[in-house]
Amino acid sequence: MTTDYQQAREALGVRLRELRLTAPDGRLTGSALAQRLGWPQPKVSKLENGRQTATPDDLRAWTEGTGQPAAYDELLARLRGFESHIRSWRRQLASGHKPVQDTHLAAHADASVFRGWESSMIFGILQTPDYARHIFNRYAELQQSPRDTEDAVRSRMRRQEALYDSTKRFHLLLWESALRALICPPSVLAAQLDRLSGSVGLDTVDLGIIPFSASLKVPPATAFWVYDDSRVIVETWHSELWIEDDSSVRTYLRTWNTLRESAVYGADAQNLITQARLALNIL
Repeated sequence: MTTDYQQAREALGVRLRELRLTAPDGRLTGSALAQRLGWPQPKVSKLENGRQTATPDDLRAWTEGTGQPAAYDELLARLRGFESHIRSWRRQLASGHKPVQDTHLAAHADASVFRGWESSMIFGILQTPDYARHIFNRYAELQQSPRDTEDAVRSRMRRQEALYDSTKRFHLLLWESALRALICPPSVLAAQLDRLSGSVGLDTVDLGIIPFSASLKVPPATAFWVYDDSRVIVETWHSELWIEDDSSVRTYLRTWNTLRESAVYGADAQNLITQARLALNIL
Protein backbone atom coordinates (compact mmCIF):
# COMPACT_ATOMS: atom_id res chain seq x y z
CA MET A 1 0.00 0.00 0.00
CA THR A 2 1.46 3.39 -0.95
CA THR A 3 2.10 6.07 1.64
CA ASP A 4 -0.13 8.54 -0.23
CA TYR A 5 -2.95 6.01 -0.24
CA GLN A 6 -2.60 5.27 3.47
CA GLN A 7 -2.51 8.95 4.36
CA ALA A 8 -5.68 9.52 2.34
CA ARG A 9 -7.38 6.59 4.05
CA GLU A 10 -6.40 7.93 7.46
CA ALA A 11 -7.69 11.38 6.51
CA LEU A 12 -11.03 9.83 5.57
CA GLY A 13 -11.05 8.11 8.96
CA VAL A 14 -10.55 11.45 10.71
CA ARG A 15 -13.56 12.84 8.85
CA LEU A 16 -15.65 9.83 9.80
CA ARG A 17 -14.74 10.30 13.46
CA GLU A 18 -15.69 13.97 13.20
CA LEU A 19 -19.14 13.02 11.91
CA ARG A 20 -19.61 10.57 14.77
CA LEU A 21 -18.62 13.13 17.39
CA THR A 22 -20.84 15.87 15.95
CA ALA A 23 -24.01 13.85 15.38
CA PRO A 24 -27.06 16.20 15.58
CA ASP A 25 -28.78 14.06 18.21
CA GLY A 26 -25.69 13.98 20.40
CA ARG A 27 -22.15 12.67 20.38
CA LEU A 28 -21.98 8.95 19.61
CA THR A 29 -19.48 6.49 21.00
CA GLY A 30 -17.93 3.99 18.63
CA SER A 31 -19.84 1.20 20.33
CA ALA A 32 -23.14 3.04 20.05
CA LEU A 33 -22.64 3.70 16.33
CA ALA A 34 -21.65 0.10 15.70
CA GLN A 35 -24.76 -1.11 17.49
CA ARG A 36 -26.94 1.32 15.55
CA LEU A 37 -25.50 0.07 12.24
CA GLY A 38 -25.43 -3.59 13.18
CA TRP A 39 -21.64 -3.73 12.79
CA PRO A 40 -19.02 -5.36 14.99
CA GLN A 41 -17.47 -2.58 17.10
CA PRO A 42 -13.91 -3.15 15.75
CA LYS A 43 -15.12 -2.10 12.29
CA VAL A 44 -15.82 1.45 13.47
CA SER A 45 -12.34 1.65 15.00
CA LYS A 46 -10.65 0.26 11.89
CA LEU A 47 -12.41 2.72 9.58
CA GLU A 48 -11.62 5.70 11.79
CA ASN A 49 -7.97 4.77 12.14
CA GLY A 50 -7.37 4.02 8.47
CA ARG A 51 -6.88 0.29 8.96
CA GLN A 52 -9.78 -0.67 6.67
CA THR A 53 -10.99 0.84 3.41
CA ALA A 54 -14.62 1.90 3.50
CA THR A 55 -17.04 0.86 0.78
CA PRO A 56 -19.67 3.25 -0.63
CA ASP A 57 -22.27 1.30 1.37
CA ASP A 58 -20.21 1.79 4.53
CA LEU A 59 -20.11 5.53 3.92
CA ARG A 60 -23.84 5.76 3.30
CA ALA A 61 -24.58 3.79 6.45
CA TRP A 62 -22.19 5.99 8.44
CA THR A 63 -23.73 9.26 7.30
CA GLU A 64 -27.25 8.01 7.94
CA GLY A 65 -26.28 6.48 11.28
CA THR A 66 -24.77 9.75 12.45
CA GLY A 67 -27.75 11.73 11.17
CA GLN A 68 -25.77 13.56 8.48
CA PRO A 69 -26.75 12.00 5.12
CA ALA A 70 -25.77 15.18 3.26
CA ALA A 71 -22.11 14.34 3.95
CA TYR A 72 -22.28 11.20 1.80
CA ASP A 73 -21.30 12.84 -1.50
CA GLU A 74 -18.25 14.45 0.09
CA LEU A 75 -17.11 11.16 1.63
CA LEU A 76 -17.69 9.27 -1.62
CA ALA A 77 -15.59 11.82 -3.53
CA ARG A 78 -12.76 11.32 -1.04
CA LEU A 79 -13.01 7.55 -1.43
CA ARG A 80 -13.05 7.72 -5.22
CA GLY A 81 -10.05 10.04 -5.14
CA PHE A 82 -7.68 7.59 -3.51
CA GLU A 83 -9.31 4.43 -4.83
CA SER A 84 -8.35 5.58 -8.32
CA HIS A 85 -4.77 4.78 -7.37
CA ILE A 86 -5.38 1.36 -5.79
CA ARG A 87 -7.99 -0.59 -7.70
CA SER A 88 -9.00 -3.82 -6.04
CA TRP A 89 -9.56 -6.77 -8.36
CA ARG A 90 -12.74 -7.61 -6.49
CA ARG A 91 -14.31 -4.34 -7.60
CA GLN A 92 -12.64 -4.07 -11.00
CA LEU A 93 -13.67 -7.59 -12.01
CA ALA A 94 -17.24 -7.35 -10.72
CA SER A 95 -18.41 -7.28 -14.34
CA GLY A 96 -15.62 -9.41 -15.77
CA HIS A 97 -12.24 -8.77 -17.42
CA LYS A 98 -13.38 -6.75 -20.43
CA PRO A 99 -13.92 -3.46 -18.54
CA VAL A 100 -10.37 -3.72 -17.15
CA GLN A 101 -8.98 -4.36 -20.63
CA ASP A 102 -10.95 -1.40 -21.99
CA THR A 103 -9.44 0.83 -19.28
CA HIS A 104 -5.94 -0.21 -20.32
CA LEU A 105 -6.85 0.25 -23.98
CA ALA A 106 -7.73 3.88 -23.24
CA ALA A 107 -4.55 4.38 -21.18
CA HIS A 108 -2.44 2.99 -24.04
CA ALA A 109 -4.10 5.38 -26.48
CA ASP A 110 -3.03 8.35 -24.37
CA ALA A 111 0.65 7.38 -24.02
CA SER A 112 3.56 7.15 -26.46
CA VAL A 113 6.50 5.55 -24.64
CA PHE A 114 6.07 2.37 -22.63
CA ARG A 115 8.53 0.51 -20.44
CA GLY A 116 7.45 -2.91 -19.21
CA TRP A 117 8.87 -5.59 -16.96
CA GLU A 118 7.39 -9.08 -16.67
CA SER A 119 8.88 -12.09 -14.93
CA SER A 120 6.23 -14.80 -15.20
CA MET A 121 4.23 -14.53 -18.43
CA ILE A 122 4.26 -12.93 -21.86
CA PHE A 123 3.14 -9.30 -22.00
CA GLY A 124 -0.54 -8.90 -22.82
CA ILE A 125 0.28 -6.68 -25.78
CA LEU A 126 2.30 -9.56 -27.31
CA GLN A 127 -0.07 -12.42 -26.47
CA THR A 128 -1.84 -14.68 -28.94
CA PRO A 129 -5.61 -15.04 -28.50
CA ASP A 130 -5.27 -18.63 -27.21
CA TYR A 131 -2.60 -17.68 -24.69
CA ALA A 132 -4.65 -14.68 -23.50
CA ARG A 133 -7.73 -16.90 -23.23
CA HIS A 134 -5.96 -19.24 -20.82
CA ILE A 135 -4.66 -16.31 -18.76
CA PHE A 136 -8.13 -14.79 -18.41
CA ASN A 137 -9.68 -18.13 -17.49
CA ARG A 138 -7.04 -18.79 -14.83
CA TYR A 139 -7.50 -15.38 -13.25
CA ALA A 140 -11.30 -15.56 -13.39
CA GLU A 141 -11.06 -18.81 -11.46
CA LEU A 142 -8.62 -17.32 -8.95
CA GLN A 143 -10.58 -14.09 -8.41
CA GLN A 144 -13.97 -15.85 -8.63
CA SER A 145 -15.08 -13.22 -11.13
CA PRO A 146 -17.56 -13.40 -14.02
CA ARG A 147 -16.20 -15.09 -17.13
CA ASP A 148 -16.35 -12.82 -20.15
CA THR A 149 -13.28 -14.38 -21.71
CA GLU A 150 -14.01 -13.82 -25.38
CA ASP A 151 -14.90 -10.14 -24.90
CA ALA A 152 -11.73 -9.67 -22.83
CA VAL A 153 -9.61 -11.38 -25.49
CA ARG A 154 -11.04 -9.15 -28.21
CA SER A 155 -10.27 -6.03 -26.17
CA ARG A 156 -6.70 -7.22 -25.53
CA MET A 157 -6.18 -7.91 -29.21
CA ARG A 158 -7.37 -4.39 -30.07
CA ARG A 159 -4.70 -3.03 -27.76
CA GLN A 160 -2.09 -4.72 -29.95
CA GLU A 161 -2.90 -2.33 -32.79
CA ALA A 162 -0.60 0.11 -30.95
CA LEU A 163 2.35 -2.08 -31.96
CA TYR A 164 1.89 -0.84 -35.52
CA ASP A 165 1.56 2.83 -34.59
CA SER A 166 4.77 4.60 -35.61
CA THR A 167 4.29 7.24 -32.89
CA LYS A 168 4.62 4.68 -30.09
CA ARG A 169 7.61 2.82 -28.64
CA PHE A 170 7.59 -0.25 -26.41
CA HIS A 171 10.70 -1.00 -24.37
CA LEU A 172 9.99 -4.43 -22.90
CA LEU A 173 11.91 -6.70 -20.53
CA LEU A 174 11.10 -10.35 -19.86
CA TRP A 175 12.71 -12.81 -17.50
CA GLU A 176 13.45 -16.16 -19.18
CA SER A 177 10.94 -17.87 -16.89
CA ALA A 178 8.14 -16.09 -18.77
CA LEU A 179 9.15 -18.09 -21.88
CA ARG A 180 8.75 -21.38 -20.08
CA ALA A 181 5.83 -20.97 -17.66
CA LEU A 182 3.18 -23.56 -18.58
CA ILE A 183 0.18 -21.44 -17.66
CA CYS A 184 -1.34 -22.94 -20.81
CA PRO A 185 -0.95 -26.22 -22.77
CA PRO A 186 2.46 -26.72 -24.44
CA SER A 187 0.95 -26.35 -27.91
CA VAL A 188 -0.48 -22.94 -26.99
CA LEU A 189 2.84 -21.85 -25.49
CA ALA A 190 4.65 -22.98 -28.65
CA ALA A 191 2.44 -20.76 -30.80
CA GLN A 192 2.93 -17.93 -28.32
CA LEU A 193 6.71 -18.23 -28.54
CA ASP A 194 6.49 -18.14 -32.32
CA ARG A 195 4.47 -14.93 -32.03
CA LEU A 196 6.99 -13.49 -29.57
CA SER A 197 9.86 -14.29 -31.91
CA GLY A 198 8.14 -12.36 -34.68
CA SER A 199 7.78 -9.29 -32.49
CA VAL A 200 11.56 -8.92 -32.17
CA GLY A 201 11.69 -7.44 -35.65
CA LEU A 202 9.04 -4.75 -35.11
CA ASP A 203 10.49 -1.24 -35.27
CA THR A 204 8.23 -0.11 -32.42
CA VAL A 205 9.36 -2.86 -30.04
CA ASP A 206 12.64 -3.11 -28.15
CA LEU A 207 12.49 -6.55 -26.50
CA GLY A 208 15.08 -7.63 -23.97
CA ILE A 209 15.19 -10.98 -22.18
CA ILE A 210 17.06 -11.66 -18.97
CA PRO A 211 18.54 -15.19 -19.09
CA PHE A 212 18.48 -17.50 -16.07
CA SER A 213 22.27 -17.38 -16.21
CA ALA A 214 22.48 -13.58 -16.01
CA SER A 215 23.95 -11.80 -13.02
CA LEU A 216 21.20 -9.76 -11.38
CA LYS A 217 21.59 -6.52 -9.42
CA VAL A 218 18.01 -6.69 -8.07
CA PRO A 219 15.62 -9.64 -7.70
CA PRO A 220 13.27 -10.18 -10.69
CA ALA A 221 10.18 -9.33 -8.67
CA THR A 222 6.80 -7.69 -9.36
CA ALA A 223 5.76 -6.93 -12.93
CA PHE A 224 5.01 -3.33 -13.88
CA TRP A 225 4.46 -0.87 -16.72
CA VAL A 226 5.70 2.72 -16.96
CA TYR A 227 3.70 5.03 -19.23
CA ASP A 228 5.52 8.09 -20.62
CA ASP A 229 7.85 8.01 -17.59
CA SER A 230 5.03 9.59 -15.58
CA ARG A 231 2.66 6.78 -14.53
CA VAL A 232 3.35 3.28 -13.23
CA ILE A 233 0.86 0.41 -13.21
CA VAL A 234 1.66 -2.53 -10.94
CA GLU A 235 -0.40 -5.69 -10.59
CA THR A 236 -0.57 -7.46 -7.23
CA TRP A 237 -2.69 -10.44 -6.26
CA HIS A 238 -5.40 -8.30 -4.64
CA SER A 239 -5.28 -5.06 -6.61
CA GLU A 240 -3.79 -2.96 -9.36
CA LEU A 241 -1.76 0.09 -8.36
CA TRP A 242 -1.76 3.25 -10.49
CA ILE A 243 1.16 5.32 -9.24
CA GLU A 244 1.83 8.88 -10.36
CA ASP A 245 3.87 10.62 -7.65
CA ASP A 246 7.28 11.60 -8.99
CA SER A 247 9.37 9.88 -6.34
CA SER A 248 7.72 6.50 -6.81
CA VAL A 249 7.82 6.74 -10.61
CA ARG A 250 11.55 7.47 -10.43
CA THR A 251 12.02 4.38 -8.25
CA TYR A 252 10.37 2.18 -10.88
CA LEU A 253 12.39 3.78 -13.65
CA ARG A 254 15.61 3.05 -11.73
CA THR A 255 14.41 -0.51 -11.22
CA TRP A 256 13.65 -0.93 -14.91
CA ASN A 257 17.03 0.48 -15.93
CA THR A 258 18.81 -1.76 -13.43
CA LEU A 259 17.02 -4.86 -14.76
CA ARG A 260 17.83 -3.81 -18.31
CA GLU A 261 21.55 -4.11 -17.58
CA SER A 262 21.11 -7.91 -17.31
CA ALA A 263 19.08 -8.33 -20.51
CA VAL A 264 20.11 -9.56 -23.94
CA TYR A 265 18.66 -8.32 -27.22
CA GLY A 266 18.44 -9.15 -30.90
CA ALA A 267 19.94 -12.50 -31.92
CA ASP A 268 20.70 -13.42 -28.30
CA ALA A 269 17.08 -12.83 -27.31
CA GLN A 270 15.92 -14.85 -30.32
CA ASN A 271 18.17 -17.73 -29.21
CA LEU A 272 16.52 -17.81 -25.78
CA ILE A 273 13.08 -17.91 -27.36
CA THR A 274 14.20 -20.69 -29.72
CA GLN A 275 15.64 -22.73 -26.85
CA ALA A 276 12.38 -22.43 -24.91
CA ARG A 277 10.43 -23.40 -28.03
CA LEU A 278 12.58 -26.47 -28.69
CA ALA A 279 12.26 -27.58 -25.06
CA LEU A 280 8.52 -28.11 -25.67
CA ASN A 281 9.27 -30.88 -28.17
CA ILE A 282 6.41 -29.81 -30.42
CA LEU A 283 6.74 -29.67 -34.21
